[in-house]
Amino acid sequence: MIDPETLRYDENGLVACICQDAESGDVLMLAWANREAVEATLASGRATFWSRSRGELWEKGATSGNTLEVCDISADCDGDALLIRCRPTGPACHTGSPTCFGERTAFPWALERTIAERASGDPQESYVARMLGAPRVHVARKVGEEAVEVLLDEPGSDALVAEIADLWFHSMLLLARDGRDPLDPLRELRRRHASGSCAARAVLARAGSAAAAALLGACGGAQRALAGS
Repeated sequence: MIDPETLRYDENGLVACICQDAESGDVLMLAWANREAVEATLASGRATFWSRSRGELWEKGATSGNTLEVCDISADCDGDALLIRCRPTGPACHTGSPTCFGERTAFPWALERTIAERASGDPQESYVARMLGAPRVHVARKVGEEAVEVLLDEPGSDALVAEIADLWFHSMLLLARDGRDPLDPLRELRRRHASGSCAARAVLARAGSAAAAALLGACGGAQRALAGS
């Protein structure tokens, strides 16, 4: 966090505040704050600014409910601008747009939007629409196929990278097929990272090639079971 006393306010007693979605990285909006607004933000944990048109403090979302929960605040090198990393509870823009700069553009959130948009497309023209409209077992089988290819590809190769990308993408389609947000696994990883509960990584690292061989065998059995279903 920052110390309001050390900031370099302009001739009107203000600093620029760039609000960024802490989850996606999207820039949500630009606002202005005086020292009182900065202190209110630090005290409440909700983004509060100074309205230049009304000449008063305003807490983002106090009326609409579209608040910005502050995760972190940092000042730039000159101390005259703030980066507020936050979690929005709704659209950041008064127009109803997710950001004041239009649609979200950060990846992979843009990919999530593309999947949602193509879900209602023509299955003859859209692979995504075709997969989402297929029986669940077909999508699950595709995820299994991609997982096996990841295990079999040359370690460290471009082909391995491509197969992992295919595995991630088809896993996202499977979640979308089930009515879940395709990016929920990223949120789960973020939750684990924040709580320091990523011990599973160390377990996998110690497992070595024996675990990989066992996993390959399990995948093979799963593939045979799916093929017969």
